[in-house]
Amino acid sequence: MNIVFFGTSQFAVPSLEALHKSKHKVLAVVTQPDRKKGRLLQLSAPAVKEAAVRLNLNVLQPVDLGSPEFIENLKSFKADLFVVVSYGNILKKQVLDIPKLFCINLHGSVLPKYRGAAPINWAIINGDETSGVTVMKMNEKMDEGDIILKNKVTIMAYDTAESLSGRLAASGAVLLIKVIEKIEKNTVKFEKQDNSKATYAPKLKKEDGLIDWNKDAVRVDSHIRGMQPWPGAYTYLNNRLIKVCKASIYTKTLSGIPGEVVGIEKDGLLIATRSGAIVIEELQPESSRRMDVDAFAAGYRVKTGNILGSR
Repeated sequence: MNIVFFGTSQFAVPSLEALHKSKHKVLAVVTQPDRKKGRLLQLSAPAVKEAAVRLNLNVLQPVDLGSPEFIENLKSFKADLFVVVSYGNILKKQVLDIPKLFCINLHGSVLPKYRGAAPINWAIINGDETSGVTVMKMNEKMDEGDIILKNKVTIMAYDTAESLSGRLAASGAVLLIKVIEKIEKNTVKFEKQDNSKATYAPKLKKEDGLIDWNKDAVRVDSHIRGMQPWPGAYTYLNNRLIKVCKASIYTKTLSGIPGEVVGIEKDGLLIATRSGAIVIEELQPESSRRMDVDAFAAGYRVKTGNILGSR
């Protein structure tokens, strides 16, 4: 089949690679424009663009998906199918109507659960035991299209949003090829989503990373893992922002007020929560490097009784 691929983030790369290795032809890759990133605001290409260039594929980076010039360009490919994976923009009807067949989307949850921009993060933040991927036929509404295939994936106790995303991306790439084979053989079946069971996963903002030490240790741990790598979980010590890069649940019984430093050990900083404690193993003070607890405690004169919290 002749395919135009839409994708931007690293999550989409395994799907693009799988399509490129398959018998199907990727006519073009549509991705977001390069953006300025980092402290130096250097222009950075999306992960999908880098992969497409490596695979010698035709790359398109429209600023305006609805521009007449871009629409005509898309039509000129005469594609059978548009495949969308973590593109970052909602496709309007004028784009959805272009391929000979239809458009399909790989989504990082088992729909209708976690419609929206950040399903992987919210699955971990909410303490779910399973996540998954869904391939659906797209319509004009966000993540409401008919389901074609889905696959569940177990969330491990140590998973961050980044590690889970990698496994889901790999699982999704396999699922995507299966779906395209079914479409080609005309054996595909569609299942309407039950909107009454829909939940939502809104895009995360930087301020969402603030740790609420008044929650119990399990919820705090889930929050920290779900915020990795972006926006990152953080707290404040003496009005200074501290990113929490790596943490775990303390297995022994400890008591203290939420956010209190109740111990400084070789392996970590012990912080009390509403119930139980968290071991902070690695952190990064604002405008500084990532460091272990020994370096942090020595450099910032941390002592038991200090309180972590909001500014």
